[in-house]
Amino acid sequence: MTKEQTPFRVLIGKPGLDGHDRGAKFIARALRDQGFEVIYTGIRRTAAEIAATAIQEDVDVVGLSSLSGAHLRLFPEVVNELASRGGSDIPVLGGGVIPEEDIATLLENGLSGIFTPGTPADVIISSFKKASQQHRNHDNLK
Repeated sequence: MTKEQTPFRVLIGKPGLDGHDRGAKFIARALRDQGFEVIYTGIRRTAAEIAATAIQEDVDVVGLSSLSGAHLRLFPEVVNELASRGGSDIPVLGGGVIPEEDIATLLENGLSGIFTPGTPADVIISSFKKASQQHRNHDNLK
């Protein structure tokens, strides 16, 4: 089976000290139910751990969740860790309790999309599909 025929692989991570993972688990299950292969890192992971796992698992997309208010520091840190490990082409999507005024900053710092509470699950799933397809298309150009 070629990579194009395999399910999209995503990693869902909870960087930092945030222990609330209900939303991350919901998204992980929703993606799994749509045919994605999902790797969930669990809570309280460092950016380095998340990036290393993403590279090791050869994921198409990384999804991050934060409810602690540390998203402006932690999400770009994961993007930077991915880049330092040769994974700058892996899209990173983020979600959680993120103020509207922080979204532009996160997008400027390498995130491909941000989801706030109330975003419909089908919109999030669609974004993961689109990002996964773009990543695979990028890989095919190498």
